[in-house]
Amino acid sequence: MTVLTDLGEAVRRGGEFRAGGTDLMGRRAAGPHVDLRGLSDLSGVTWQPDGSVRIGALTTVARVARDARLAAAHPCLALTAAGLATPQIREVATVGGNLLQRNRCAYFRNPAFSCHQNGGDHCPARAGLAPNAAILDTGPCVAPHPSSLAVALLACDASVEVRGGEPFPVADLYGDGSDPSRDHLLPPGEILASVVLPPPVPGERAAYHRAIGRSEAEWPLVEAAARLVTEGGRITFARVAAGGVARVPVRLPEVEEALLAGEPLDRAAGLATARCAPAARNHYKIALLAGTVLEVLERATGTGEPR
Repeated sequence: MTVLTDLGEAVRRGGEFRAGGTDLMGRRAAGPHVDLRGLSDLSGVTWQPDGSVRIGALTTVARVARDARLAAAHPCLALTAAGLATPQIREVATVGGNLLQRNRCAYFRNPAFSCHQNGGDHCPARAGLAPNAAILDTGPCVAPHPSSLAVALLACDASVEVRGGEPFPVADLYGDGSDPSRDHLLPPGEILASVVLPPPVPGERAAYHRAIGRSEAEWPLVEAAARLVTEGGRITFARVAAGGVARVPVRLPEVEEALLAGEPLDRAAGLATARCAPAARNHYKIALLAGTVLEVLERATGTGEPR
């Protein structure tokens, strides 16, 4: 693997970019690989005069999780960073790597199968053994996007920057999920430079929760993040996003609108399932989505205890 210290040279070399390398063995057949860890200017947390913050793409997840100022200004992101993977992985995994990682679909990662992701023309997961598949049907591929940080950044109204470009909404990094061949829409050979979060919202409370198959160190079956502001017993600001349920991380506008309209938390959480169209073996995710969303709403309002 080539380790480079110049951004332009990294782009000219081509190949799959690597930073923390946490998925290196799983993607070893995708080479050649270009190691980006030498690009020190893409790492770090920089605060702007207006209160916004820029986080370099090579900043580790652990640094985001333990940054006290970030936790105070953007608790949704800090909680999500602290909740993903394991302490060991968080120490080497990067923000950019988490946002741009490849999906975990067993069919895509098995060389015996052909699918949209590796040049094929169909999705074997649709008719196969795919209990973790998406329940929001946004396109031909039903492999859920695995980025937890993307879920938090959607809820945080964040933007991303590519090398030499202007910031654009993090949602545009993924599109609507209708392209079955890609996990993100970053142009080939381009490098994600940073994430930009707007100034904090006064009075914000946040929560993150992932439903997993074991106590820790597991990819989420469903995950959700919420940011709420409550004034006089009413919710006046709401951002809710979910992961593990669609080809791309998704905002849940139905839930947000219900919260702002004063609906009870359980009623609002139930609306998260309004667009669900599960496959043959993953109907359980519908109830899991509603329950996970209710969990973060209760935590963010202080009306429930973590379960």
